[in-house]
Amino acid sequence: MISKLEGKVAEKIGEVVVIDCGGVGYGVLVPFEDFGALHNGEKAKLYIYESIRDNAHDLFGFRNLEAKQLFEQLLSVKGVGPKMALAILSVASLSRVRQAIAAGDIKFLSQSKGVGKRAAERVVVDLKDKVGLTASQDATEFLTTSADPSDEALQGLVALGYSVADAAEALKKVDQELPPAERIKQALKS
Repeated sequence: MISKLEGKVAEKIGEVVVIDCGGVGYGVLVPFEDFGALHNGEKAKLYIYESIRDNAHDLFGFRNLEAKQLFEQLLSVKGVGPKMALAILSVASLSRVRQAIAAGDIKFLSQSKGVGKRAAERVVVDLKDKVGLTASQDATEFLTTSADPSDEALQGLVALGYSVADAAEALKKVDQELPPAERIKQALKS
């Protein structure tokens, strides 16, 4: 079983980050925020969840252990598989996702790609009391707005090295009706 990978980011292909570990490239699916934080040629350390099925052998990676633990909690919910759990973690920051589950924010969780109202309700019912929010966590983290991982302008800014939160903040000030390329230009100017 693979539980951790350390190496250089060799490349990013679609939603997959390839980590070069001693000459072997491991393709790892990561949450949207981690995807933006990992850059080609830089060292990376990912905690791995290995999913082996009849027709697939997938690796899911997380820059911090808390994200992996929440991912595994999401997998304990009936009807939530690895790709759906990853989609839920990709909708916003880890703390915002935890807060949404604890608050029972089904509408927020339903924004995740492939997550319907029923699945979001099951996540809330099963995990509401288990997400482990503590009073010491910074309450201002919960005030951040959710970022749409399918927003091409957001993806562009993340690819340029912005964090998801910074990219979303920059795009707030830009007209949403503009084409993605123009929105990126406007965000870079501000």
